[in-house]
Amino acid sequence: MADSDRSMTELLEFLVRALVEEPDKVEVEELEEDGDLVYEISVADGDLGRVIGKGGRVANAIRTIAKAAAVRIDRRVIVDILD
Repeated sequence: MADSDRSMTELLEFLVRALVEEPDKVEVEELEEDGDLVYEISVADGDLGRVIGKGGRVANAIRTIAKAAAVRIDRRVIVDILD
């Protein structure tokens, strides 16, 4: 894993852990799919609503931050929140 990829994982972990009640259960897994970087985020069942937010607003904000950070690594980034 390249340093830039690792920092993206750390960024997503930091953001999500700040939102949830059980930060130890937060997992961010990086995959590569068709040249894109895919980050799958898993949280405790009770925290899923906090990460998605009303109308998906929090999830969209997390995706926006990830896409902005991805500009410097020049790759498309997809953030999936697993339920």
